[in-house]
Amino acid sequence: MIRSFDARDFPAEAVAAAKGGRRVSVCLPARDEESTVGAVVGAIRRALVEETPVVDELVVVDDGSRDATAAVATAAGARVVAAGAVLPGFPAGPGKGQAMWRGLEATTGDIVAFCDADVRSFDPAFVLGLVGPLLTTDGLAFVKGFYDRPLDGRVGEGGRVTELTARPLLSLLHPSLAGLRQPLAGECAGQREVLEALPFVGGYGVDLGLVVDVSRVFGPAALAQCDLGTRLHRHRSLAELSAQAVAVAQVALERAGWRAGEDLPWPAMLHRPDAEPVPVTMTELPPLAPLHARRRSA
Repeated sequence: MIRSFDARDFPAEAVAAAKGGRRVSVCLPARDEESTVGAVVGAIRRALVEETPVVDELVVVDDGSRDATAAVATAAGARVVAAGAVLPGFPAGPGKGQAMWRGLEATTGDIVAFCDADVRSFDPAFVLGLVGPLLTTDGLAFVKGFYDRPLDGRVGEGGRVTELTARPLLSLLHPSLAGLRQPLAGECAGQREVLEALPFVGGYGVDLGLVVDVSRVFGPAALAQCDLGTRLHRHRSLAELSAQAVAVAQVALERAGWRAGEDLPWPAMLHRPDAEPVPVTMTELPPLAPLHARRRSA
């Protein structure tokens, strides 16, 4: 049974008091999010840096944006790093997973929370609900957020890739994780030593890969989820979501033991009538902890 929490049980003052000298970093991977990233950064900074000292470090990883994402985030009070400038010896994006991996490297907190930058209804309680359980509950390694995601005003209709791809595959291949309400949620947090021990899938499969790997390496009891309320964000077209669904399926199958080039075609090719085929390749970046160990011994 995956433990569940509620963000309302973690007020800012209580979370700040529970830190006990530990540092909390918040990382926002962002690509072409100039319309929303400033409000997200500003909300975190005002509530959790200036008013109540919960967040020690607020970093935006600019994943090759073609708009003013970096400038807007900087003006709102974040430290902005270019994805390609962090660990440049490894393949760069664009890709959500590689931006998160580089964000982990660019931050220093004992606990690192990741939040999406495209949220139109961002609440600082999102951060509190992610880091609060890690600060107050022994044995927790990783917390995943879940929330209601209305689609065109209809409650419970968001999360199409979750319901049509991720949930069926988890039920079939990774049933111990079937209790996760939103395994693909972009809001998550982990203990640094846990995150640095895991590989990061380079693209949209990163969220599923992390929950499977945390459960596999640290045990299902190390994983929890937290109700963050309601989340409004940009919804993508079915054409965009179908490529994401392939990426999620690749990770679910690979983590279940199917091998690229043997059991699975690699790279995968998404074929749709009357449209050009879309290649979907699963890349993976190595755990950071061994990289740091080799660097220290060199």
